[in-house]
Order: sequence, then C-alpha cells, then structure tokens
Amino acid sequence: MDLQDQLKNLFPDHEMAPEEAIEKEAHELYVQKEPMICKFEKRKGKATTIIEGYEGTDEDFKILAKEIKTKLSVGGTFKDDSIIIQGDYRDKIMTILKDKGFKVKRVGG
Repeated sequence: MDLQDQLKNLFPDHEMAPEEAIEKEAHELYVQKEPMICKFEKRKGKATTIIEGYEGTDEDFKILAKEIKTKLSVGGTFKDDSIIIQGDYRDKIMTILKDKGFKVKRVGG
C-alpha cells in the first residue's frame, strides 16, 4: 500500500487537487552606469580576482557571484560588498560581465 492509498483510507472524502505549475521569473540584474572594478591580488601567496563597485542590491550581487563561479568552475565568496574569486580570471570575468551589459574597469597589472 503506497502513501496515496493510505491517505485515501484516512480521508475518503478528500479529492486531490491538480498540481499547479510554479512559474519561475527570470531575475533581472541592475545594470549600472559606473564601471565595476576587476582587480588582481595575492592573498597568503595565492592569486585572487576581486570584483568591486556594484551599486545594486546585495542579493543581485550574490546572484552575479554565483553565476561567475559556476561559469568558471572555481571557488569564491561574496564578502564586504565584493566578489572574491580564487585564481587570476580577470579576462574571462570581464568578458562575462560585458556580455551581461556591465562596464568593467581592469585595475592592476
């Protein structure tokens, strides 16, 4: 006896409602006029790429961080209004952001 049969035995008058499709809305990121800063730093001897200067909400910046990390297949974090990506990926990150409509400024080296 599966779960549906057990529920029918417990509640014989209950009718199953058709499942409603949940529509997922595409989240639009805020595209700013000022350029974002993409810079390279060494932290504890390891190369890191830091993206700063986003003027939108923190939630949008976190979504952007997750997208970048998944596209590059690298680790990283969102901390103190900046995205920290493990490794030197300035060129790839800049092309990803430009494709999304952001202005990006390369700082350092």
